[in-house]
Amino acid sequence: MTDTIKKSLQDIFSPLVLKFILKIGLGSILLWITLLWYFWSRFSNFITSYLTWIPFEWLQNSVAYVAAPLVGYTLIIITIAILTSLFSEGLLINLAKKHYPQVKAISSPSLGGSISSTLSSTLLFALMYLILFPTFFIPIIGQGIMLYVWSILLKAPTVHDVGSLFIADKKELKQKRKKSNIIAMIASLFNYIPILNIFAPIFAQIMFLHHILGKK
Repeated sequence: MTDTIKKSLQDIFSPLVLKFILKIGLGSILLWITLLWYFWSRFSNFITSYLTWIPFEWLQNSVAYVAAPLVGYTLIIITIAILTSLFSEGLLINLAKKHYPQVKAISSPSLGGSISSTLSSTLLFALMYLILFPTFFIPIIGQGIMLYVWSILLKAPTVHDVGSLFIADKKELKQKRKKSNIIAMIASLFNYIPILNIFAPIFAQIMFLHHILGKK
């Protein structure tokens, strides 16, 4: 795993990857900043209405002051994850050629499969986010829970998009995906730092790429 992380960090700052990240990441950020700028009042009121479980109105307003930006930030993370899943194939193939020239891509991930895995992960993420949202404000423990929830968004699309490119044997892919939870959580650490969150989805894919090809 140490070697996988080292190689992935080297790749993440390469011009090829940075160009991809800037297009996907900054585009997603600008999209949501624009939308939330125009609809912030309605958006904030919607978030406040969800916080009715909090006993005091003044406390509701205080939590909403933090919660609304957090949810807006999460919408950016979701958008980056979806776009990365849909458009990263060419980048992954180029990185594989660079590090593992003896390994050839065997097929392209099906568009339907990419969309299905991304949507199912997003829906599960949204459900867990809504259920566990109150726990996010518990010091230390809440941050661990949030990290796990964020990793849900990355795990299945990463395994599908990267694995489908290089592994035909389903048993082998099942074996390789055992560390996908850890990989998704490590990549999700980027989400704790604004702007650097644009690196999380592609970093997860690059890590999984090195994980499945490093010993081939």
